[in-house]
Amino acid sequence: MASKPPAGDPVQDAPQVAPPQHAAAGLPAIGHTLRMSRAQMGVARTARTLLKVNQKDGFDCPGCAWPEGDERHVAEFCENGAKAVAEEATLRRVTPDFFAAHPIADLATRSGYWLGQQGRITHPVYAAEGADRYEPVSWERAFAIIAEELTALGSPDEAVFYTSGRTSNEAAFLLQLFAREFGTNNLPDCSNMCHESSGSALTETIGIGKGSVSLEDLHRADLIIVAGQNPGTNHPRMLSALEKAKVSGARIISVNPLPEAGLERFKNPQTPRGMIKGASLTDLFLQIRIGGDQALFRLLNKLVLETDGAVDRRFVEEHTHGFEEFAAAATAADWDETLAATGLTRDEIERALRMVLASQRTIVCWAMGLTQHKHSVATIREVVNFLLLRGNIGRPGAGVCPVRGHSNVQGDRTMGIFERPSAGFLDALDKEFGITSPRHHGLDVVRAIQALRDGRAKVFFAMGGNFVGATPDTEVTEAAMRRARLTVHVSTKLNRSHAVTGTRALILPTLGRTDKDVQRGGKQFVTVEDSMSLVHASRGNLPPASPHLLSEPAIVARMARAVLGEASATPWEEFEADYATIRDRIARVVPGFEDFNARLAANPGGFALPHAPRDERRFPTRTGRANFTAAPVEYPRVPEGRLLLQTLRSHDQYNTTIYGLDDRYRGIRGGRRVVLVHPDDARELGLADGAYTDLVSEWTDGTERRAAGFRVVHYPTARGCAAAYYPETNVLVPLDSTADVSNTPASKSVVVRLEQSPSA
Repeated sequence: MASKPPAGDPVQDAPQVAPPQHAAAGLPAIGHTLRMSRAQMGVARTARTLLKVNQKDGFDCPGCAWPEGDERHVAEFCENGAKAVAEEATLRRVTPDFFAAHPIADLATRSGYWLGQQGRITHPVYAAEGADRYEPVSWERAFAIIAEELTALGSPDEAVFYTSGRTSNEAAFLLQLFAREFGTNNLPDCSNMCHESSGSALTETIGIGKGSVSLEDLHRADLIIVAGQNPGTNHPRMLSALEKAKVSGARIISVNPLPEAGLERFKNPQTPRGMIKGASLTDLFLQIRIGGDQALFRLLNKLVLETDGAVDRRFVEEHTHGFEEFAAAATAADWDETLAATGLTRDEIERALRMVLASQRTIVCWAMGLTQHKHSVATIREVVNFLLLRGNIGRPGAGVCPVRGHSNVQGDRTMGIFERPSAGFLDALDKEFGITSPRHHGLDVVRAIQALRDGRAKVFFAMGGNFVGATPDTEVTEAAMRRARLTVHVSTKLNRSHAVTGTRALILPTLGRTDKDVQRGGKQFVTVEDSMSLVHASRGNLPPASPHLLSEPAIVARMARAVLGEASATPWEEFEADYATIRDRIARVVPGFEDFNARLAANPGGFALPHAPRDERRFPTRTGRANFTAAPVEYPRVPEGRLLLQTLRSHDQYNTTIYGLDDRYRGIRGGRRVVLVHPDDARELGLADGAYTDLVSEWTDGTERRAAGFRVVHYPTARGCAAAYYPETNVLVPLDSTADVSNTPASKSVVVRLEQSPSA
C-alpha cells in the first residue's frame, strides 16, 4: 500500500550531521529506492512501473538526460530516476476538495517538499480575480480565459511562453509553432538557467551547441575530465559509463570545489562485486576554488604549447582558426595568478598535465559548476581550446560532453524553443505552415522576469516546471509574477509557482511520462532527445491519474484553436488526434529528422541526430573551421571576511523537486537549511559547527538579499568557498548577476557574508 502524504510540514530546525560518505549507490541506494517507491506507488505498481523505465518499449525517465546504450539492463534506472518516477506515478491525489481546504495564502506558507508530496492534480482549477483559492473549471472555460487575456494584449510580445525540459518534442514543437503564429519569440526555457553558456560557447567554437561524444566514446577514452559536476546525485547512471571506461584503462580527473562520493567510489548495484566493493573512479581530485576553471584550463593550454610534440599541428592547421591569437594569450598565463584563482598547488597542476600528455583520446564533461558564472562562456571556450590543441574533437574517444540535467531540455531547443531562433529555422517553419514568424528576438528567462516586473509582459504560460522555484532573486521574481494579468501552469503536481499567482491563475493538469496516452487516433507515444543527441520514443503504461487530464500536445492544440480561431490554417485537431502527424511536420522543418516516423519504427532504440564536428570533422561556424578564442582570464574576487557561495542540489532532490530532507552522501539528515563551510574559514569567521547564521549576499546594487537561519556545517570544501541548497538560496542570487553572452544566472558564484542569526 502507498502511504498518505504528510499532513503538515516537517520541522527542519535541527538537521543531523554526520561525516560525508566516500562511495555512492550500492545497497543503501537500492533500499532508499524501494522505500520511496513503495511509499508513493505501493509494491505492485512499483514493480510494474520501474521495469518500464528507459526500456525500448517503455517510457523515458522524467529525470536526467543521460543516454541508454543499445543493450539495456532489466533495471535501467538509478536511485534518483526511481524517485522521479515514483513521484509522478504516485497514488496520491490533489482533488478539488484539496483546493477547497487550502487557500492560496496557505499554499504559499508550505515548503516545496510538502507541496510536492500531496500527489497528482486531478482537475483543471482556476483562481479568478480577487479569489482566495483555486476552484474547478472546465477545460473549455480554461482555454476561453487564456484566449480572453491573450487577444486583449496590446502586442503578442506581452505574452511569455516558458518551457520545462520535461516537455516532449511533439509538445515543444507545437508550443513554439503556436507562439510564432500568435506573433512572438518570447520562448524562454530552463536551458536559459543551465546550459545556455555551453550552447553559446560551443556554437561559436565548433558550430553546434551540443556535446560531440557518445557513450561508446566515453568507454574508449584514455582520459576523462569531470569538471563542475556531481554525477553521483545529478546523473547517477553516468557512473556506470565511468566505471566501464576505467575497466578499459581510462583515467579520470575530477575538478570540483567539493569532494563528491560518486566520483570517489561507485558501488554498482547491477553486479555483486560492485555492490560489495565498488570501483574507485577518480585518479586525481583537483579541489578547485569556485570559478577558477578558466584559469586552470588556460594554464594547462600554456603548458601543452610549451611541450615539444604535444600539439596536433596537422589538426590545428587543417581544421581550426584563430590559433596565433589564442597561443599568444595562453603563453602569457601566469603561474601565481593561476594558483591564486584555483587554490591548487603547482604539483597538482603538473600531475594533471602529465595525465593530459599521456592521453591520445580526451573527453571533458561538465555541468552547472562551469555554466553559472559571469565568465562561464569564456571558461567553456577555454575547455574547447584545450581539446582542439591535441585534436580531441571529431575522433573516437574524444570530445566535449556538457551533461544536460533534464530529460528533454536538449530536444526542446532542437524543436525551436528558443528566444533567438535562426533565420533558417523560421524560414522552414513559415514555408511548412504558411505563416510569418516574427524575426526580432524574444525574451529569455531573466529578461522575461524583468519584463513582468516592469509591466511589459502581462501573460505568463508555463509548460511544466517550477518557474518561481527555479529562477534567481526570489523576492523580485515573485513580485514580478504577481504583476501578471494571467499566470498559467501546465503541471502534474503542485509546486511553489502555483502559490504565486497573477491577477487570474490557471493550473492545467497534464499526463506524465508514465501515463498511457490515448487520443482519437489511438494510443500515442512521444519522443525525446538525450544529452548525446539520440532521439527515441517514450510510451507510458499506467492508467492516467484522472480522466480529467489532457496531454501536453492536446493542451497546446486546444489553446491554439481557442486563441487563433478560424484565422489559423494549422490543423490543430489533427495534431491532437495523432502525434505521428506532428512528427511528419517536424521531419520537414527540423534538419536531421527526415523520415522521422519511419526511422523510429525501424530503430526501437532510437536514432542519432547528425553532428558535423563528430561525424565529419566539419565545423559549421562563421569561419568554416573550429575557432580558437582568446578571452582574458577571469575569476571571482572575494573581499576579506566574505565567502563565495555556490547553490546546489541535495541527494534527495531533482532540480526544484524535493523528494526528502536528507543529503545522504554529504552526511546531512532531516533538514535543508544548512551551509557547508571549510572548518578553517568557519573558525576565522567565529562560526562553530552547529551555529546558526544568516546568509547575506553582496551585489553592486546595494540591495540586501538575506536567507535566514542556516546551520553551519564544517565541511571539506575548498577554502574561501561555501555551498547551500537551492531553491532556498535562490533569494541570494541577484537577477542582474548573469553570465556574459548567455545571460545565465550566476548561481555558482555569489559573494556572501555570514551574520549570526537573531534566533541563534
